[in-house]
Amino acid sequence: MSSSAIQDLYQKKLITADQAAKRLPKSGNICIPYFGGVPVDLVTAIANAAKSGVYDDLNLYCMRGTTHMSQQLFKPEVAEHIKFKPFFMGPDERAFLAEGLKVGKKYIEYVPGGFSQIPGLIADVIGIDTIVIAVSKMDQHGYFSLGITGAYTQRVMRKARQIILEVNNQIPRTFGDTLIHISEVAAITECSIPLQASPSRPASDIDQKIGSHIIGHIEDRACVQFGIGGVPNAIASMLKNHKDLGVHSELLADGIVDLVECGAVSNRYKKTNLYKTVFNVAMGTQKVYDYVNDNPSVECYGADYVNDPYVISQNDNFVSVNAFVEIDLSGQVNAEFMNGHQYSGPGGALDFVRGAVLSKGGKSFLASQSTAAHGKVSRIVPRLNSITTDPRGEVQYIVTEQGICNLQGKSTSERAKVLIELAAPEFREYLYNEAIKMNLFV
Repeated sequence: MSSSAIQDLYQKKLITADQAAKRLPKSGNICIPYFGGVPVDLVTAIANAAKSGVYDDLNLYCMRGTTHMSQQLFKPEVAEHIKFKPFFMGPDERAFLAEGLKVGKKYIEYVPGGFSQIPGLIADVIGIDTIVIAVSKMDQHGYFSLGITGAYTQRVMRKARQIILEVNNQIPRTFGDTLIHISEVAAITECSIPLQASPSRPASDIDQKIGSHIIGHIEDRACVQFGIGGVPNAIASMLKNHKDLGVHSELLADGIVDLVECGAVSNRYKKTNLYKTVFNVAMGTQKVYDYVNDNPSVECYGADYVNDPYVISQNDNFVSVNAFVEIDLSGQVNAEFMNGHQYSGPGGALDFVRGAVLSKGGKSFLASQSTAAHGKVSRIVPRLNSITTDPRGEVQYIVTEQGICNLQGKSTSERAKVLIELAAPEFREYLYNEAIKMNLFV
């Protein structure tokens, strides 16, 4: 296709956001991408169309949206026509769910699923009528880039009956599996809106102490993955004198970019995507978005690749660091449920636990402060009374500010003993007595 033919096709498909919103089915399944893939003007137009009664019964599948998406869509008058079915519960989802329950309505219907499974669940099991996506400007060959969001977009896009794009000239172009051609698109809208920043939480003194227990277990040439939070940021800052690290991570945030820019990362000893920093979703300050833009050393892929335990395990000495909400004395981990409610989602926690443990020389760390609620609640409990995110047989290293232990190969009694030692001192006697009642000790 010639460049003039490409431009002609672009102009033929270019419409307003309001016109695009009316192209969605009146009922059926639609999808909005993760975070940076959320189309800003299209979301506003969809909200307005819903309030006007354009839709009858739409199911909206998503994962982690933006503040703008919540502000526009999480309205009772919108929820009368659109059922929200997220794979992740953030603060906005939790608040809107609570708002609905007060009046006897279920505005949010959480859908369980590990991150590596979600692309297939949406594309192949649920099936999508229309996906609306924010993308970069088109290049001379007719290709747009998905920018900072791999997640489930590409997999769903290939199966969706209709694709509508919002071209945002402030979205970076990235390498990897991020391309979509003008010929595959039903309609195009345009905008120029900065990406939402998502600064990382600064590491606290306790985060630094937790990180200090982990850093000695990370060797030169390790391939690393970090989750969200202060502990990963603390560890990233401690790794700046390491050499020849690799990166294969669900999340690309400021800490990893700093690590690359200081020279600690070379990616030369990886077995997959050699010499490339691989990520699934980039979330951070503008520095992160500028770094990935048109950078051939960085590649973005979907969660069905980045989070696939088999792919992860191909890299030797893989190190995974993620958080937990609570762990019981048998080693079962809850990383998503709190106070009787779905708090977040499993994300890629179990994916990377499995991948790291299967890696030659790999290590999986689940790290959190030993207490919650300002010290009133122990994160180490006798037994889980909620969701199990990570089964006890797959959990490896557990870390709190009190220390670190490797649960693999330990009996139930041995596990209870070392986990009690990782609890805050004021909870240890209680946990010990509960362990006796559970016949873990005699």
